[in-house]
Amino acid sequence: MNIKHFLSIGCTVLFGVPAFAHEFWIEPIKFQVESDAPVHAQLRNGELFSGSAQPFFPQRNTRFEAVLGEKTIKIEGRMGDRPAVQLSLPGGDGLLIIAHEAAPASVTYEKWSKFVAFTEHKDFTDAVSIHEARDWDKENFEETYTRHSKSLIAVGNGEGTDRPMGLLTEFIARENPYAADFDGTLDVSLMYKGAPRADAQIEVYAKTDAKEVTVSVVRTDAQGNASIPVEPGLTYLLDAVVLRPVADATTVAEGPVWETLWASMTFAVPAK
Repeated sequence: MNIKHFLSIGCTVLFGVPAFAHEFWIEPIKFQVESDAPVHAQLRNGELFSGSAQPFFPQRNTRFEAVLGEKTIKIEGRMGDRPAVQLSLPGGDGLLIIAHEAAPASVTYEKWSKFVAFTEHKDFTDAVSIHEARDWDKENFEETYTRHSKSLIAVGNGEGTDRPMGLLTEFIARENPYAADFDGTLDVSLMYKGAPRADAQIEVYAKTDAKEVTVSVVRTDAQGNASIPVEPGLTYLLDAVVLRPVADATTVAEGPVWETLWASMTFAVPAK
């Protein structure tokens, strides 16, 4: 594991994180539930593992489902439901995987400096040179973005393993953080279009019950894997972003020239 930097913050302090770099994640009300209990979870958008709860709107989702063992459950709701996930399970213990992909949305960069700050924060070293080489305007240009989120929840004994869910970009946990023999290091793979993402930045957010958050940054190795030390009693959010030029984009006036794909995964480590 290559830890790039580490900082400790309170939820109201935004050290060095651009205000436009919003994360999106699934946040269960409880990360461990009894086998016969419903599962409720929020969709959240914000910064530093703190953000507003988003209601359920069907048109905002391109995929929303849960997997428990061999059973796949489509997540459906009523317009405006909050929490967005209100799921009754079919019974049985195991590791519940919630997967969500959001419909595309867009943002406009009015100032070049904000785009440059974003590329530096997310460590896209060639984005500025690509933009300049294509002679795109440096003001009022558009980016389209999509969100690709997972959450791991222990149901009953919580036994089981994470698996590829076929999201355009996604994290895959190689261990079960709820397992009795979990050793305190979560090995993960970061995928993009079904292939490992080598040398990619992952932001790791760890939150206590008192809502205190620490942030660390790690990088994947040549096989797209990273090892993340975690602590009992904390909840975690992993976040990684793909930035790519929009295919066939020619001028800023014709539409978005950049696209971001945001991967996230949440889980908890039970207190001992």
